[in-house]
Amino acid sequence: MRIVIPGGSGQVGTLLCRHFLGQGHSVAVLRRQSSSEWPAQLEDSDVCINLAGRSVNCRYTVRNRRIIYESRISSTQFLNEVIGSLKHPPHVWLNASTATIYRHALDRPMDEATGELGGGDPGAPDTWNFSIDVAKGWEQAFFSTPTRRTRKVALRSAMTFSPSRGGVFDVLLGLVRHGLGGTIGPGTQFVSWIHEADFANAIDFLIEREDFDGVVNLASPHPLPNRDFMRELRAAWGTRIGLPSPSWLLEIGTLLMRTESELVLKSRRVVPGRLAAAGFPFLFPDWPAAARELVGRWRRENESASSWKTRQTGGEVRWLE
Repeated sequence: MRIVIPGGSGQVGTLLCRHFLGQGHSVAVLRRQSSSEWPAQLEDSDVCINLAGRSVNCRYTVRNRRIIYESRISSTQFLNEVIGSLKHPPHVWLNASTATIYRHALDRPMDEATGELGGGDPGAPDTWNFSIDVAKGWEQAFFSTPTRRTRKVALRSAMTFSPSRGGVFDVLLGLVRHGLGGTIGPGTQFVSWIHEADFANAIDFLIEREDFDGVVNLASPHPLPNRDFMRELRAAWGTRIGLPSPSWLLEIGTLLMRTESELVLKSRRVVPGRLAAAGFPFLFPDWPAAARELVGRWRRENESASSWKTRQTGGEVRWLE
């Protein structure tokens, strides 16, 4: 297959490139700065996976909010124009979205059919409402223009965990390694997550299943409260003690780190209703086993001179500057 990934230079794009190249597919990663090349690359392609958008790992200043919002909306609108104009457009277009679109949920799981979208919840911080507005605007831009010959799927993805440096798992494990991996905030907020192997396999599944369109939750079937999540991560590393981070301390820490506490305080109790109903086989449905596998690979990769960047993938990614 010819697979085109706009915005594929980040962690998720990198793992997908590695996955597809290992299967012998052709992969082209497109940057927003090279948008004039997008039509030629998408013509006669099989799959488009749009991951373009400014990282949300930052402070939500006025400027950053504008960039986060516009980078997602504009790239999606542009792809609608491009794909609609092609003689031979991709058969399927998977567009990034986020599990953050659902409300802060402590009471019950959120699937695609019965999940309640957030926004304007009483007492919710402004940053939470902003993230939900971005997610809604992103999906609205995606579905607003029909693409008759291209099937569309919005990926409401939870945090994707891999042992790669700088990723969210690496950050959380860093807290554990330095004795700070206790309960974060109240500890009752749910953590939705997905192992990178299940994420990549789910992408394969959605490409192959022509009966799938609309929104799909990409998350493990068993989210768990932060208190339990961090306890199992400590156990996987081999330590029992971790200093907790109360909410007030977390606000100070995230301010110093130039990020937002919403990323760990909002309860994301998201489940993969459609994937589960279709019988998708999760390799890592439960966090304890996933944590042990990820920790094991993190240890091996950080003890070895080689890394993902130096491993042979069996192919070459074409980067358009």
